Amino acid sequence: MFLTFVWMDPNRLDEWLKKRRDRRANVSAEQLFNDLQQGDLNALSRSITLLESTLSSDKEIAEELINLCAPFIGNSIRIGITGVPGVGKSTFIEAFGDVLLNDNRRIAVLAIDPSSETTGGSILGDKTRMQDLSTRENVFIRPSASGNSLGGVARKTRESIFLCEACGFDLVLVETVGVGQSETMVHHMVDFFLLLMLSGAGDELQGIKRGIMEMADLLVITKADGENEKRAKLAARQYANAMHLFPPKPSGWVAKTDVCSALEKKNLEEIWAAVKSFELLTKNNGWWEEQRKRQDMFWLEETLKDKILADFFTDEKMLALLKDYKGKVHDGQTGAFQAADQLYHYFISKKRND
Repeated sequence: MFLTFVWMDPNRLDEWLKKRRDRRANVSAEQLFNDLQQGDLNALSRSITLLESTLSSDKEIAEELINLCAPFIGNSIRIGITGVPGVGKSTFIEAFGDVLLNDNRRIAVLAIDPSSETTGGSILGDKTRMQDLSTRENVFIRPSASGNSLGGVARKTRESIFLCEACGFDLVLVETVGVGQSETMVHHMVDFFLLLMLSGAGDELQGIKRGIMEMADLLVITKADGENEKRAKLAARQYANAMHLFPPKPSGWVAKTDVCSALEKKNLEEIWAAVKSFELLTKNNGWWEEQRKRQDMFWLEETLKDKILADFFTDEKMLALLKDYKGKVHDGQTGAFQAADQLYHYFISKKRND
């Protein structure tokens, strides 16, 4: 990969930065909402950027925008795609996208990348790994850094799903980082949970498989091509036997296993057929709507936790106290639990007085 650096006159650079700041300052939730309703992808990108911003002014606009979009959400199939690093999630989505487009779907891909410890930015940049799909009509791909969000899912991914739905996308794919048990967080924001696995991954991964496998609606062994095809089919049978031992799903759906080759574009239609069968079954038996209601209750608690944490960590006085107590803990003057307890009581007392 080559990077090109373009020199810009400092005066022109200042002018460009000022215009950019002015555009952000002048943006309104109403205008963004109207643009989203028209299917404006630039507006969708700007809206997600507002969601991910830590600026209080941006947060206010984002919250207002989500409220405006509320009557227009929920009309998509939300699919979570997870699996260990190297399983080929992005390659799978690139090939799977052709099948979805042939079914006249509008596809939004929210690709959650590992983030740099140094800059906090996305490391892999999934959009660059879906070069063909990203150029297709009726496709929107948004890579975001996972940050310190539990489950490898970016902090505002669920709200981003809502924005995509308000923009007219009827299929939203959430590709997660794929780093282990905490990946299950994605299960709380999607309708269908697709787990991609490799054949011959080894017993060392068993510790992270069980929890995810229990929630998978479909487990697919990838890279089933060439000499690996027989091994993939054998692995699929073994996983199918293992999954029969899990408790029945409340959805009434019996989890399935399959194999596919993104390279040879093989068996992808069957995977899409399984998703549509799941949709038909769970909409008929009421689970589709019930699951979304349960997810709403889950995110009520999660959002409340986020707001409480943000309230603490944006309070300058509390941050000063936190720094002081960190020094005391470091020097052995107090224990971590005692310090946390005292900080909590300071915080509660301060809020009462405010």
